[in-house]
Amino acid sequence: MDVYERVRQNILAGEAEEVSKIVKELVNLKYPPEKILQEGLIKGIEILADKFKTEMVLIPEALVATRALNAGLKTISPYIKKDNMYKARAVIGTVEGDIHDIGKNLVKMVVSTVGVEVIDLGIDVSIEKFIDAIKKYKPQLVMISALLTTTLKQMKLTIEEIKNKNLRDDVIIFVGGAPVTRAYAMEIKADYYTKDVVELRDLLDENLDKILKQKSTKKADKNK
Repeated sequence: MDVYERVRQNILAGEAEEVSKIVKELVNLKYPPEKILQEGLIKGIEILADKFKTEMVLIPEALVATRALNAGLKTISPYIKKDNMYKARAVIGTVEGDIHDIGKNLVKMVVSTVGVEVIDLGIDVSIEKFIDAIKKYKPQLVMISALLTTTLKQMKLTIEEIKNKNLRDDVIIFVGGAPVTRAYAMEIKADYYTKDVVELRDLLDENLDKILKQKSTKKADKNK
């Protein structure tokens, strides 16, 4: 069996300890860390995303696989130059009043495979915590999730406060979650909306450089 296939299969099986063990073995055997990342970890989760899209795996299986991926990423991270591993940084969180994290965790999974470092603020994230994270981590992307109709307003208020704090032109804002629609995303002046994690992965995979350039342009216009 191909050594990278072992990584992929154990990710799909949700075997976090085994994934970490195999990654360590491959590093010790002098396999290139970047190739372990790309051919093993990232391809494994891409297979999972495609299976999820066609409903060949369910959300609980996807979350277990996510934990296995994260174990592998944590193991390989010290061996990879950060400049090579990440093109951008994202802050992600579920809005205040909402304690759902399944969708957020799936988003975190796919975003981490397209060259984006993810700072996960968790659930029930206050507006102040989003603001503080933007100031502290200086992300290019901010990803805001809401899974309840009753917390949609909090998403709107978060974006408004980011603007009030003069941080809006520094970040590209993504919104998503079951009750969120494209029309609502436009109404609250988010930059991007995707209906599911697969659409988000495809968007970032194909357009991340363009999106980052969009942020640079916004910031340049602000400073004129």
